[in-house]
Amino acid sequence: MTVAIRVIPCLDVDAGRVVKGIKFEGLRDAGDPVELAHRYDLGGADELTFLDVTASSGNRETTFDVVARTAEEIFIPLTVGGGVRELSDVDRLLRHGADKASINTAAVARPAIIDEITAHFGAQVLVLSLDARRTRDGSTPSGFEVTTHGGRRGTGIDAVAWAREAADRGVGEILLNSIDADGTKEGFDLDLIRAARAVVDVPLIASGGAGRPEHFPPAVQAGADAVLAASVFHFGAPDSIAQVKAAIREAGFPVR
Repeated sequence: MTVAIRVIPCLDVDAGRVVKGIKFEGLRDAGDPVELAHRYDLGGADELTFLDVTASSGNRETTFDVVARTAEEIFIPLTVGGGVRELSDVDRLLRHGADKASINTAAVARPAIIDEITAHFGAQVLVLSLDARRTRDGSTPSGFEVTTHGGRRGTGIDAVAWAREAADRGVGEILLNSIDADGTKEGFDLDLIRAARAVVDVPLIASGGAGRPEHFPPAVQAGADAVLAASVFHFGAPDSIAQVKAAIREAGFPVR
């Protein structure tokens, strides 16, 4: 591995505030997104991800004014997702300061939107947000199912097959989030990362489950090109980003 691993704090935003729960439920307030973005930029984050977690389930637009104010506070790449449904949404996000757009629910409903966005804006602006949960009934070959609407709805679609299709359609990156591990602080779902890594060549961003710095190197070992977390940064030590980078570096992986 020669490409430096990126460490990415995630701002899950609901009604203009950063929130965090467990498996997307029991959300509690974690602060102001603009203030947190500024803190993480100064703290050494490589990128920042802003997800409007109720935009799709509430069938509304992303909070563009909050996106714009967040973008003004940072000098690192900003990915924004939640409520992205068509080309005009991506265009509007980019005009409000986002560097990349993340899509989930709309892409599952109409996969061709991936082709359209990447053809118009380029693969580098599009991140597939893939919220996966384990299936216990053998209903999917990989044992993982795609969910939508912030993890609230199952689809019956095999998560690994969907990752491969999205990569084949030209998506620039895949944000791979484990619904089962989300917010548990018990570590990433390494099986999910390995399964996706086996079928795609695009960068994988591991998400869901990190609670301590030592949780991050195994995700990289499993195949992640970047690691994303929320709780460990929002509620952890002030130098938590530096601690995570140190853990990855000490495990023998290059970091930025």
